[in-house]
Amino acid sequence: MALDPAEQHLRHVEKDVLIPKKMREKARERCSEQIQDFTKCCQDSGVLMVIKCRKENSALKECLTAYYTDPAFYEECKMEYLKEREEFRRTGIPAKKRLQKLPTSM
Repeated sequence: MALDPAEQHLRHVEKDVLIPKKMREKARERCSEQIQDFTKCCQDSGVLMVIKCRKENSALKECLTAYYTDPAFYEECKMEYLKEREEFRRTGIPAKKRLQKLPTSM
C-alpha cells in the first residue's frame, strides 16, 4: 500500500527527533553482535576498559555510523515511521500498545 504524497509531509520534530530515534533503535538491533562484544569486553576489563576495548568500541562505532549515514536506511526508517503514524491516525492506538498481546482470559 503506497502512502499518499500529502501524508508524507514531516514536521521538524519528526525529521530531527522521531525518525533518528527509530534509526538508532534499528541500528542497535542490527549491530547487536558488536554491542555484545563491546559489553563483554567492558565487563571483563573493569577499569581498564578504556584501553582494552578500543577494538570493540571502534567496531561498534563503525557499525552504528554506517547505518546513521546511509540514506537508504533513513528512507526505510522514514517509511516505517509514516506507516506507524498513518495507523495511529486511523486507529488512535500507538504502535507500542498495538504490539502488546491481549490477555487470553478475561
